[in-house]
Amino acid sequence: MFYRITEGIRITVRPDYERQQSDPSEPRHVFVYHIRIENVGDQPAQLLWRHWDIHDSALAEDTQVEGEGVVGEKPLLEPGGVHEYESFCVLRGTRGWMEGWYEFVRPDGSKFRADVPRFSLLARAADYESGGPRH
Repeated sequence: MFYRITEGIRITVRPDYERQQSDPSEPRHVFVYHIRIENVGDQPAQLLWRHWDIHDSALAEDTQVEGEGVVGEKPLLEPGGVHEYESFCVLRGTRGWMEGWYEFVRPDGSKFRADVPRFSLLARAADYESGGPRH
């Protein structure tokens, strides 16, 4: 697991390789990431925007993805509040990483970015070769 706290917002990420959705012959490697966003501060905050930097080691290139909210939602987190979701990315290679930030707004209108820590995307040979473990 990977986590970071910014402005009272703790973001925890747990990535997993999704063997059943992947096809190394294409190549297509699917990684699911589980996100937990916790307001450990003393002020409410609403998530408005997301930004991701995605690195695919096979292509030695980076992609940026941005958009409103997360999976169609703009959660309002009161102090002690938690929002969890899961999403995915597809890489051509078996290795890569992601990192980014969420933009939040406070009730007074002030905005800030909460960093999402860089997390590794790694499919081991046993994950995608015949006879490997299934997730």
